[in-house]
Amino acid sequence: MFDDKLFTKKLRSVSYILVADDDLDDQELIRDALVENNVDENKIQFVDDGMQLLESLDKNKILPSLILLDLNMPRKGGKEALVELKKSELYRHIPIIIFTTSDSEIDIKQCYSLGTNAFMTKPSSYYDLVDSMKILTQYWLVQARIVLD
Repeated sequence: MFDDKLFTKKLRSVSYILVADDDLDDQELIRDALVENNVDENKIQFVDDGMQLLESLDKNKILPSLILLDLNMPRKGGKEALVELKKSELYRHIPIIIFTTSDSEIDIKQCYSLGTNAFMTKPSSYYDLVDSMKILTQYWLVQARIVLD
């Protein structure tokens, strides 16, 4: 059984989670689900597309602990942003989770070949979203050993 109190104590210091998603409703739901899983609301930042994602990373002095990246966004989609992030010596170490409505095997294979750390299909219910965020934060912010800067 999962012990939420133990999880809260073990949650390592998170600089912030950067979410690239153009859907404002999805942004709100993701924020709420992360907050329900003990992520401080001030440590969640949103951008609307891949261009804003790269601009945000370039202007911030502190890098995110994790990036959630939607695939279908205007100006620069998730796959294009993923390619640029993984080419960059500054950003390639940041865990990038594709978090999208797609469950296409082609998208999954392409994203892994481009260097994503994980591929998650957005659940259809809020309850399942909260559960997905619990699994995601448990793994990436507690269990996984990653380079933080």
